[in-house]
Amino acid sequence: MQIQTIQSKIYEIRGQKIMLDFDLAELYETETKRLKEAVRRNIKRFPSDFMFELTPNENIALRSQIASLETGKGKHSKYLPFAFTEQGVAMLASVLNSPKAIEVNILIVRAFVFMRQYALTHKDLTDKLKELESKYNKQFKDIYEALNYLLNKDKQQIEQSERKQIGFK
Repeated sequence: MQIQTIQSKIYEIRGQKIMLDFDLAELYETETKRLKEAVRRNIKRFPSDFMFELTPNENIALRSQIASLETGKGKHSKYLPFAFTEQGVAMLASVLNSPKAIEVNILIVRAFVFMRQYALTHKDLTDKLKELESKYNKQFKDIYEALNYLLNKDKQQIEQSERKQIGFK
């Protein structure tokens, strides 16, 4: 299993990076029902900053975001999913004490750490660019405009290449 697979199952809700119970159950190779049972039996280990239940609106929004908005009997659980923060996922290792759970938890924690480091690096670069922009406003403005032009030019070329041709073929 690769970190990219895990990263694709990390979402942002309420300003927090989370993983959903059904994704975790799949990674742990267990049923969602069993994972939820283990959590409920040990609910004191999961305060609200470790785990929370999605609201119906959050669930619908997230399902549409991950392209699983099928409706109908038996298509989805009638219960709202649990959302686990990084700390909640780490706590699951103590609740689900199987070799697979431990192996997967290590990968999940690494994925969260990688994403946090990436975000911090990105923020540092943005802050440095803003600092340079304010210091060398005129010179930087010209560079910024040139970069924007090039970026928009690339986007326009992609859009034009994706356009459906009309007329005689």
